[in-house]
Amino acid sequence: MNEFQEKAIVMIEAQQKKTRYHSNPWLVGEQLKDICRMEPRSAELIAQDLKNEAMSIAEAEKKIEALAKKHRGGVSGIEADQILREFYGLPAAGSPAPAPAPDQAGDNVLRLEDFF
Repeated sequence: MNEFQEKAIVMIEAQQKKTRYHSNPWLVGEQLKDICRMEPRSAELIAQDLKNEAMSIAEAEKKIEALAKKHRGGVSGIEADQILREFYGLPAAGSPAPAPAPDQAGDNVLRLEDFF
């Protein structure tokens, strides 16, 4: 894991300690930790957002709860994932990571992916 992934997970766990084990906000934290482990770029965005109280796991859970109330029931894991990705401004699940910026020194290396 990179430093942003570790930082985001530590921040999520700190917020989870303020909630009851297995409560809805705690579960949101677990889902966010899974995203952070799988998506380093998303972890960076989450770590930045969690510094703001309005972007806490409790606030994210309120968005999921609002959809559950609208449906008069619950939400699926996919729906919860979509809500979290929208709330934190994350790319869609399974979308490729953004391409790295070209080397500032004028890298003239040919890469196989340049031909696809």
